[in-house]
Amino acid sequence: MACVYLRQRRAVSMVYWLMLATAFMLLIPWTAPASDELPKETVLPTGLAGKAIQASLDACKKDGYNVSVSIVDRAGVLRAMVRADGAGPHTVDSSRKKAYTAASFRRATTELAGLINKVPTLEALREINDQVLMLGGGLPIEIGGEVVGGIGVGGAPGAHLDDACAQAGLDAIGAAPKVPASK
Repeated sequence: MACVYLRQRRAVSMVYWLMLATAFMLLIPWTAPASDELPKETVLPTGLAGKAIQASLDACKKDGYNVSVSIVDRAGVLRAMVRADGAGPHTVDSSRKKAYTAASFRRATTELAGLINKVPTLEALREINDQVLMLGGGLPIEIGGEVVGGIGVGGAPGAHLDDACAQAGLDAIGAAPKVPASK
């Protein structure tokens, strides 16, 4: 009798382990593709951000303007920033906010400012949060058809001049042009 009991117990134990192994094997395919569901996004490398900043600074310096240049990622988080010697302290915040606005709205800040002037009901866009600055000098950074961040320039004596310096930064890294070429 004891022998029969041990055989049944071994058989139950064997069936238990077989069921457990089968369940484990069936669940493996459900756990592996979880990484496939994670979003994939292109990130602007800091090396390219530095190259864009330097090109923008050089373009403004050539014309006699001391500016600050900021680069943000697609989420508006600061990646890199430089304030030129002699640039006003306010240019640090203005360049960052212009870059944030351009990345967030995926449009040039000059275009956004013009749109608000033409359509007064859009005035509330200025108040979305305290990081938005609807003033020329911010451009989205678009590479390969994807907006990967924004560049902002502050400190030149005119929004169109900030735009030109920001465009020089985009040109240096092969990003899509956002400011029409001057004639």
